[in-house]
Amino acid sequence: MEERLKHILQQIFGFDEFRPIQKQVIDSVISGFDTLALLPTGGGKSLCFQIPGLALEGICVVVSPLIALMKDQVDNLKAKGVKAAAIYSGMSYREIDTTLDNCIYGDVKFLYISPERLKTELFIERFKQMKVNLIAVDEAHCISQWGYDFRPAYLEIAQIRAFHPKVNVIALTASATPQVCKDILEKLEMSKHREFHQSFYRKNLSYSVRVVENKLEKGIEILNRVSGTAIWYVRNRQGTHQLAKALNQMGVSAAHYHAGLSGADRSAKQEAWKHNQIRVMVSTNAFGMGIDKPDVRVVIHSDLPENLENYYQEAGRAGRDGEKAFAVLLVNEQDLEQLMDRAALVYPPNDFLRRVYQCLANFFQLAVGTNLLSSFDFDLPLFCQTYQLPLLDTFYALKVLEEEGFVEFNESFFAPSRVHFLVDPSRLYEIQIQYAKLDPIIKMLLRTFGGNLFSEYIKIQESKLAKSLAMKEQDLIHALHQLAKLEVLDYDQRKDTPQLTFLTQRYDAGKLPLNFQRIKIRKELTLEKAKGMVEYAHQNKICRTQFIQEYFGEKTDQECGICDFCIEKKKSLHPELPEDRLKKKIIETLAIHGGLTEHELFEKINKPASEPHLKLLQRLVDEGKVSVGSEGRYSLSSHG
Repeated sequence: MEERLKHILQQIFGFDEFRPIQKQVIDSVISGFDTLALLPTGGGKSLCFQIPGLALEGICVVVSPLIALMKDQVDNLKAKGVKAAAIYSGMSYREIDTTLDNCIYGDVKFLYISPERLKTELFIERFKQMKVNLIAVDEAHCISQWGYDFRPAYLEIAQIRAFHPKVNVIALTASATPQVCKDILEKLEMSKHREFHQSFYRKNLSYSVRVVENKLEKGIEILNRVSGTAIWYVRNRQGTHQLAKALNQMGVSAAHYHAGLSGADRSAKQEAWKHNQIRVMVSTNAFGMGIDKPDVRVVIHSDLPENLENYYQEAGRAGRDGEKAFAVLLVNEQDLEQLMDRAALVYPPNDFLRRVYQCLANFFQLAVGTNLLSSFDFDLPLFCQTYQLPLLDTFYALKVLEEEGFVEFNESFFAPSRVHFLVDPSRLYEIQIQYAKLDPIIKMLLRTFGGNLFSEYIKIQESKLAKSLAMKEQDLIHALHQLAKLEVLDYDQRKDTPQLTFLTQRYDAGKLPLNFQRIKIRKELTLEKAKGMVEYAHQNKICRTQFIQEYFGEKTDQECGICDFCIEKKKSLHPELPEDRLKKKIIETLAIHGGLTEHELFEKINKPASEPHLKLLQRLVDEGKVSVGSEGRYSLSSHG
């Protein structure tokens, strides 16, 4: 088995060695133990179930709440030649049916499924027939009401274990407090289990908080000091546009990113940033999940995240290559007050929750008792305008209804067009003869995608196919709809708008079974977590990395030595001599503005070009730290 695991790691995933703890987690899973793995951001969580899933006979079922991440992992596995499929809101009944069939009779190795689908009869009946080798629960903190992203549907996972009692479970999360870990073990019924906790300590990541009024100015100063790729997080969509525009005007290449952009737009920006054509991605928290770019040098936040869990995950996207990186939080006193005010609004009054639910039922014209797991295109501003509902309060109400398991609101939904032949090849041939106009389209589909079209749903790009057929895209779409009407193929046209899914049958809003006690606890928890974030921003008593470690229940006496607290502490213990300070200032100034004359240099550092200062500059030249050009212009030496 050792040989097999190493072979999979190298041949399929292209890694020479396992990361710390990864191998121990995989060995635990292979040995049949229920396993809880707490691996902070960048710890290589997915391989902990993907490698055992490939090594063992049968299919690995992966429960995940993040549709974008599911699609991403399925696409990545397929690109590596591994058969994988996903089931989530927004898919047609027929496509789900075909996908589940392929998991029983085909050679699918991974089935990704959102937790809401676990209790459906359609899934349970097929799940019983699958040869399951492992159940993987990603983002396992969602099972705990003490976690920062609770999902009641996660509580169903333990129930599906009964259908495969000998199959073990692996639960994975990047950030969970001891209370949440205890809850995960209990709720997933992990009795014979092993636990693995990787430290929250990141020796190469320097955390700092800057209390400033002008965040743009400070951010640009940081970007000038730290070269390389950056992510700059802001709270709202409008902010991403404004900030990216300002950065570009200042000569820093930047793009904006949020859930409201089209799938194609998001994808293009992501690729440009990944390939260093754009330096700074200015984004809401919609960006970063599942994006493995190891050389991010700085992550800036100019708005406070809701809690330390989110901050730790977002900041942790810097320096995954192990090289020095920076996580900088830019705040002012007003931000800290606003965060607490916002935390108080996150759980609107229960009457308002019922009202929003009733308006949703009216908006989509749903009768009581209908529409279990139905998905709809959803325009939130239009919905609020129609029923005169305040936008922000309504957004929070939808999130609570989602937390309570009634609806799922997916702001950044994108599903490409998919086709699947519903008839056998002989019937298809009859259609080709009968409908001469449709014949070239059928031939093109078969030539491009082959026999897989008969067994699974295949992604297509209408524009590419239309080009190959030398026809207008609109005409091709019309022909595909015609084939669908003839029930020759199922054509699921691309969706690129936010989706709202009813996870239960529609209730009478007056009898909506809200768990008031749980909502009350969650509201208090949200306020408590916001306080934790404010405390992190305010505190100047301990090392920032230590503060984060202790928040997650990790006891340590070790200081990181590189956060703002540690640097200030060093300075107070070893005050710099005025000469050393000036040397440092000269080097910093030349790093930002190369090619300065003596006069320009000393003007920038606000010092006179006196004889002692000029002698100091000459010493830096002699030491090879600074070079001087033929025109008497000073620059930082490339090898200094």
